[in-house]
Amino acid sequence: MLEKLKEELVTLHLELPKNNLVVWTGGNISARDPETNMVVIKPSGVRYEVLKPEDLVVLDLEGNIIEGKYKPSSDTYSHLYIYRHRPDVGGVVHTHSRYACAFAAVGKPIPVVLTAIADEFGGPIPCGGFALIGDEAIGKVVVESIGNSPAVLLKNHGVFTVGKDAVSATKAAIMTEDAAASVWMAMQIGTPEEIPADLVAKLHNRYTNVYGQ
Repeated sequence: MLEKLKEELVTLHLELPKNNLVVWTGGNISARDPETNMVVIKPSGVRYEVLKPEDLVVLDLEGNIIEGKYKPSSDTYSHLYIYRHRPDVGGVVHTHSRYACAFAAVGKPIPVVLTAIADEFGGPIPCGGFALIGDEAIGKVVVESIGNSPAVLLKNHGVFTVGKDAVSATKAAIMTEDAAASVWMAMQIGTPEEIPADLVAKLHNRYTNVYGQ
């Protein structure tokens, strides 16, 4: 089932270690098929470099396994919670990227001190509260805390990003870590100044509606 989506997810999963967003088997990507509303997600504990399309798990939005020989990711119920409460979301990514996790460890958002952050996120990258892994708790924090941003930090945990599809969510995860690294470095030099909200809005609108093809 959903072979094209599975192949895309295998390729996208390789972007996570390539961009230093995960180590070993941590992290995952899922995607929702817009026609069937079924979700494809990484199996739990399978290394990225050996992941194959047939290894991915297909579920319905209630968590029933439709196809797959492995257990789905331990974050599955949180992914499904996000999909059920955000019908605009077609892809979800979870990472433990190093610099973003440093902000999450101290429960601080990533401030909008660079135009690239304004462009991609439309404001600071928020930080939600703490939640345990294994059920819907993390998904609830994501939905409650993410606002209009495509990314949110989870206190003492890591990063969740969302997008219209899995490609968009993966891009947001890569951009989150890039932003976190730059802001952390700036903080070692001094106190970076946040961009005023009206200019952030202009930058985000240009990037969203004018930039690119």
